[in-house]
Amino acid sequence: MAIDYDKALALDIPGIQYTYNEKDTILYALGIGFGDDPLNERQLAYVYENQLQAFPTMAVIQGFVSFRDLDLGIDYARIVHAGQELTIHKPLPVAATVFAKTTIREIIDRGQKGAMVYLDRAIYDTDGALLADVMMSVLCRADGGFGGPVTELPQPQAVPDRAPDTFCELTTTPQQALIYRLSGDVNPLHVDPEAARKAGFDKPILHGLATFGLVARGFVDASCAGDGGRLKSLAGRFSAPVFPGETVHVEVWKEEDCFSLRASVMQRNSIIFNNGRATIS
Repeated sequence: MAIDYDKALALDIPGIQYTYNEKDTILYALGIGFGDDPLNERQLAYVYENQLQAFPTMAVIQGFVSFRDLDLGIDYARIVHAGQELTIHKPLPVAATVFAKTTIREIIDRGQKGAMVYLDRAIYDTDGALLADVMMSVLCRADGGFGGPVTELPQPQAVPDRAPDTFCELTTTPQQALIYRLSGDVNPLHVDPEAARKAGFDKPILHGLATFGLVARGFVDASCAGDGGRLKSLAGRFSAPVFPGETVHVEVWKEEDCFSLRASVMQRNSIIFNNGRATIS
């Protein structure tokens, strides 16, 4: 069944009320690797209930709507999480009830290259104040040629052709995907070796949104002395998976009005997050 462009853009996705507590906030932080240095006071701020803070990328899991639950006429076996964006408007509470509303912004027809779907999610507190905007792009490799718009994809953030101004290295743990999935994404691809093999991987891979949080950690460590409260926005494209246990090298370049960044896995010399753009306060 082909994508019905007009029907997809008019789809009214029900809003989600999402309630979480301090344990959930700590569990999310552990899932993106906080606590690997338990004597680091900056890290303790995200994993210890005494003066606890929520790391800003936790917004990406709040009110998350599974792409597979949307009736879009897509071959869900051949979709790829292509990119992620986050804009923080207010600090996330460490425990709260929030409301999330997801909409389909656009679907670009790339012909034989598939279709690119852009989903926006706005997260509000109970007073109606906007906490964060989250955008996810999904490449549907088998669903191009449906007759939708064929406009060019948005231009990615260019990474400078020079040595980075700063960098950070973070080592994932072998069990990191097992921890991260407890924050809500229980896709067997990240835990079941057989499911991973069927998807074309030698073993389970780390969640894309866990990688996004990990890259944010690296950027904050390199550019904000570990103060996550300064992060205002982060965007980029996923270019390869991370396998739990690998070391991620985050490179950062200071630009006139933002930062460019890129992340690679050291063991495979493979870029895993590219065309990154971040802003801070």
